[in-house]
Amino acid sequence: MSNASPLFEPFELGPLSLKNRIVMAPMTRTFSPGGVPNDMVVAYYARRAENEVGLIITEGTIVGHKAASGYPRVPAMYGDDALAGWKKVVDAVHDKGGKIAPQLWHVGSVRKAGKDLGDTPACSPSGLFKPGKPNGDAMTKDDVDEVIEAFAQAAADAKEIGFDAVEIHGAHGYLVDQFFWEGTNERDDQYGGSIAARAEFGADIVKAIRKRVGDDFPIILRFSQWKQQDYTARLADTPAELKTFLDPLVEAGVDIFHCSTRRFWETEFEGSDLNLAGWTKELTGKPVITVGSVGLDSSFIDEDGASLAMSDQAGAESGSIQQLSDRVSKGEFELVAVGRALLQDPEWVVKVKAERFDELEDFSKASLMKLV
Repeated sequence: MSNASPLFEPFELGPLSLKNRIVMAPMTRTFSPGGVPNDMVVAYYARRAENEVGLIITEGTIVGHKAASGYPRVPAMYGDDALAGWKKVVDAVHDKGGKIAPQLWHVGSVRKAGKDLGDTPACSPSGLFKPGKPNGDAMTKDDVDEVIEAFAQAAADAKEIGFDAVEIHGAHGYLVDQFFWEGTNERDDQYGGSIAARAEFGADIVKAIRKRVGDDFPIILRFSQWKQQDYTARLADTPAELKTFLDPLVEAGVDIFHCSTRRFWETEFEGSDLNLAGWTKELTGKPVITVGSVGLDSSFIDEDGASLAMSDQAGAESGSIQQLSDRVSKGEFELVAVGRALLQDPEWVVKVKAERFDELEDFSKASLMKLV
């Protein structure tokens, strides 16, 4: 019998009051033609809210910069039509008793200019998609300032239309993370060089957002060691390096760190059982979200073509929930983000709460095409 009760205790941070510790992780869906969320997008988020997700973090939303988008049909967080569409989403989620934050996104050198995206080239700290592979242009200081302003304006607009918080996408090898990562940041100005300097672009985005949204509007930052360009990449090899990276972001005003790992049960540094979220909490004292294959069973095949073997690594579904509950209870992390399992099964939270584990749906890639 699993005791999931710690996952269903309320969480409060300033004005952000959540009914439980479950967060819906951001997942790109490309179901917004012209960048405008439609009625299907409204229904998709409302369905998770009515099934007791504590906080919904939306799919990545493009900030208002000419090179921000990397994929067609990804929703924007700028322009009257897109903001009106998001207002419908926010109102529907609130009507169902949920809370929601947009993830603000610039893809950087992942962008491939062409017929679907237009001729504007990609931009990034040093014009690199990954070490040794150029793509697009290295950003000038004016480019940097424009992008920072685009993030700040998107956050201000999000607050204006009723979102409960914002998340900055600083993970997985996209623009903000390209500044963080030594492999794609060869700058010799204030944004390049040491690990602390590489954190400054993200910190300046946080500062600009804070100036626009005020002191009481929560800012979440998602970051990762791994990159889509290199699953083995690391920003920090030791706790001391991680602290050096995190300190400027804490000082800038991050309220919650969303610590993206591919498997939540994997430890981060030798000699400790803490994962990335646990170490981030230890080093900053800030609330943290853990994420990484929560709710996926041993039938799921990961990107390497190998089974996640949850039955061996973290127990069967009820066992993995027990582990998460125990770690929340111990204070290792406050919040738990669920991605693909919630995409597959909108009722995942209510089923886990009632310990109806035999009713949970196994994830399949076909579910990526679910409309709602």
